[in-house]
Amino acid sequence: MRLTVLGCSGSMSSPESASSSYLVQADDAERTYSMVLDLGSGAMGQLLRYHDPAALDAVLLSHLHADHVVDLAALHVYLQYGPAGPQPPMPVHGPAGTTERIRQLCGEEDCDEQFDVGTWQPGTALQVGPMTIEVFEVRHPVTAYALRVTGPSEDGSGPVVLTYTGDTDSCTGVIDAAREADLLLSEAAFWEDGPPIRGLHLTGRRAGEVATAADARHLVLTHLQPWTPAETVRAEALTAFSGPVDLAAPGAVWEL
Repeated sequence: MRLTVLGCSGSMSSPESASSSYLVQADDAERTYSMVLDLGSGAMGQLLRYHDPAALDAVLLSHLHADHVVDLAALHVYLQYGPAGPQPPMPVHGPAGTTERIRQLCGEEDCDEQFDVGTWQPGTALQVGPMTIEVFEVRHPVTAYALRVTGPSEDGSGPVVLTYTGDTDSCTGVIDAAREADLLLSEAAFWEDGPPIRGLHLTGRRAGEVATAADARHLVLTHLQPWTPAETVRAEALTAFSGPVDLAAPGAVWEL
C-alpha cells in the first residue's frame, strides 16, 4: 500500500501546497486500486500529476469542510466533460449530507449522476479492492471521521495499516482509529503556544500523544496551516512520541 500526498495545507491552500488530499493505492493479483482521501482546494490539479481522476476506485471524505471537499466540483466537471467523455458514477463515501454538499459545491441539482454517494456507518467496513476502510467518529465542530485503511504491504509480508485522522482534537475515536497503525497521518494545525482553542485541531504535541497512546509506529504530520511553524510542530511531536516523525509535503510518497 502506498500513500502519495496531493495536498497537505490546513484550512486553505498555501503557496506551496493544495489543501487536504491523499492518494492511496494498493495492488492485488489483477491490478492497482486507487482512492483519494479528501479532495480539498487545488487537489484536483495535483491528482492529474499522478493518476487519471476518472480511473479512481473511490473518493473517501473525512468530513465536509471546504478545505477537504471543494474540488469535488472540479472532479464533477472532469467526469462529465473530460477527454474520455461522460463517465460512470464515481463512488464517494462521506458523512450524512454529502449529496447535498456536492450539489452546493457544483451549483447544480443534477450533478448526482456523476457520483454514487454512500454514507459512513461506524462499525461497517468498506472494501476497495484489497483495502478495507473503517471509520471512527472524532472531535470536530461538524461530523467528522478518522479513516483506518488496512491493505497489503509493499513487500508482501502481510497486512499494514494507514490511519488518517482527518480533522480532530484529542479524543478516544482518533486513538482507536490509530491502534498499532504502521503509519499515522495526523493533522497538527495548531502548536502549543498558538491559538488556545480546543475541540477543533491537534497541536504537534497532542498528535504525538495520540501516536503514543495508540502505539503507532510512524507519525506523519499534515494539515499545517500556512502560518503554522512546521518545525515547531514537529519538535513538539517528538517530545510526546519516540518513533519517527515526518512532515507531509506535496508529492511525498510513503510505502507501507
